[in-house]
Amino acid sequence: MSEGRHAPRNIPRVTQPAASTPPRPDGLVLAPFRALRHRSGTALTEVLAPPYDVISAAEQAELEDRSPSNVVRLTLPRDEAGPDSRYAAAGQLLAAWRENGTLTPDADPAVYVYEQHANGHTQRGLVGALGLTPAEDQIVLPHENTMAGPVADRLALMAATAADLEMIFLVYDGGGPASQAVADADRRPPLVETTTHDGTRHRLWAITDADELAAIAADLHPRRAVIADGHHRYATFLRYQADRHAAGDGEGPWDLGLAFLVDGSAFGPEVHAIHRAVPGLAPARAADLASAGFKATEVAEGLAAGEAALAAAGETGPAFLLTDGDVTWLLSEPDADQLRSAMPVERSEAWQALDVAVAHAYLIRTLWQLDDTEQVVEFHHDVAAAVAAAKVSGGTALLLNPTPVADVAAVAAAGDRMPRKSTLFVPKPATGLLIRAFQDAD
Repeated sequence: MSEGRHAPRNIPRVTQPAASTPPRPDGLVLAPFRALRHRSGTALTEVLAPPYDVISAAEQAELEDRSPSNVVRLTLPRDEAGPDSRYAAAGQLLAAWRENGTLTPDADPAVYVYEQHANGHTQRGLVGALGLTPAEDQIVLPHENTMAGPVADRLALMAATAADLEMIFLVYDGGGPASQAVADADRRPPLVETTTHDGTRHRLWAITDADELAAIAADLHPRRAVIADGHHRYATFLRYQADRHAAGDGEGPWDLGLAFLVDGSAFGPEVHAIHRAVPGLAPARAADLASAGFKATEVAEGLAAGEAALAAAGETGPAFLLTDGDVTWLLSEPDADQLRSAMPVERSEAWQALDVAVAHAYLIRTLWQLDDTEQVVEFHHDVAAAVAAAKVSGGTALLLNPTPVADVAAVAAAGDRMPRKSTLFVPKPATGLLIRAFQDAD
């Protein structure tokens, strides 16, 4: 007899949930959310941290020492109980902080205005829940490639905590009601104000008025934004969203990601260059080789005069400074025909026009005949570090002008990617002021 004929009835069928397709907003969406924040009275300067990917081991230890509630304990959790235990530990710690009141959700959903002020510069923009769109939709535009390792790391952390612990940083060309809301924020007292150890003042306001939120949403919808910082976190948002929909979970808080959106034309970031150092290639030799394709001019007045000359030369075309702190050469006026032939034809015109692209494709690879690898070309966030590295190694620092935001946007709009280590947008938003926990989604 068939076993099935005599099987008990009313046993539920075990079925796999049907995969769903993630929603794709047809415009730029920055939705209100109920932020998870440190309770009133907390010394915020002791619990905030920089983005996880710029924190050294020594800085991590220093942040941990400042407070048992420093957010670095969530963003860079320790392996205390074995491999990968740190992810579960972060989830447990976040739950404990909610339970004991260290973190509490705001009563009402809001889009927040966040301001940073340091060294005479003010950056101010909107923080909200960003609608996720793939790059091909040309709404949220990446300008850098990502690597699998960091995405896997952040994905495991996001799954364990069910939260967006850190915001990504976006820049857009505004000028409408959303920008006006940002400009008007300081007409009322801030929700939060603190100054961190690096001297940066942070202020936060909440926008909860329905009409104001609607005006902001309508203004942002037809616009697009460029990722200034947080490419791996945005890739993580998209991956987590895809995983939840593949599991059949349907629409939910994973269809959005925490983001800081800044109008580049008002209260925008500063863009700094990331410089290079080439060990073992002395400035005079580097300038001699480069003179086959550039005008090479020794700057006898020294490094400071060289930096001024670099900025001036950059107004009319690609220009670079070669120096070890003692000898300084300016490269300008590249040979147009040689330059054209050296640039990869598959790249967009916007990419080919970048100083940093010219530095790698033409100067380093073609004229210097060097392998363009991190073993050959070092990267430094400031002039002093690049010059010091050159001096120690008997090499040259390759100093660049910063890439304008408009050029970054043009490369992104062309569907291209910047060369690695092209731009440094500052200041970076602090971590710990606002956390977006999925359980608080309305």
